[in-house]
Amino acid sequence: MKKDITNKIFSSLLKLYPNPKTELKYINKFTFLISVVLSAQATDVSVNIVTKKLFKIAKNPQQMIQLGELKLKKYIKTIGLYNSKAKNIILLSKTLLKKYKGKIPTEFDELTSLPGVGNKTASVYQNTILKLPRIAVDTHVFRVSNRIGLVNRKTPDLTQQALEKTVPTKWLMSAHHLLILHGRRLCKSQKPLCDHCLIKNNCKFYRHLNI
Repeated sequence: MKKDITNKIFSSLLKLYPNPKTELKYINKFTFLISVVLSAQATDVSVNIVTKKLFKIAKNPQQMIQLGELKLKKYIKTIGLYNSKAKNIILLSKTLLKKYKGKIPTEFDELTSLPGVGNKTASVYQNTILKLPRIAVDTHVFRVSNRIGLVNRKTPDLTQQALEKTVPTKWLMSAHHLLILHGRRLCKSQKPLCDHCLIKNNCKFYRHLNI
């Protein structure tokens, strides 16, 4: 997609969502990372419900370890994959204490070496907490960016690589949040609300609908 069209798309998205930022609730760097780990295959709303209570008693690695895997499961049992997430969160907390003195590493490779932290989670952390120009690709970003024609890639990782190469620098910090919000509000998976969309005239999907 041409740079001027990409700029128009993100300018329009910014009008729709003038304050693009994460909808996860958190207290510090550690609680944000835990929230992102929990958000895999879960909504931010469902994560915020359980972390509201969880973070009152466990807001650092030491407290999370003291809570333990079994009690942690009780707090997060309403979230998908809670068994594996509880195990990973405890292992992650132990790794932070043992290897990083309780602090969260900043390098991408070190982040992805943590239990339960993959490419998307590390990218989200770097973008939101470290203010690095990363475009994390979840289901919404993958769907929206390929649907409207920003990129044309088959996997989330390839989509991220393409987006970070083609999205103009001025949008790299906000692109992730703008695309997520658009995917949640209008560009839905099954029934996208195209008639209410400000970018429909620059959207590959919408053009094909009207051929």
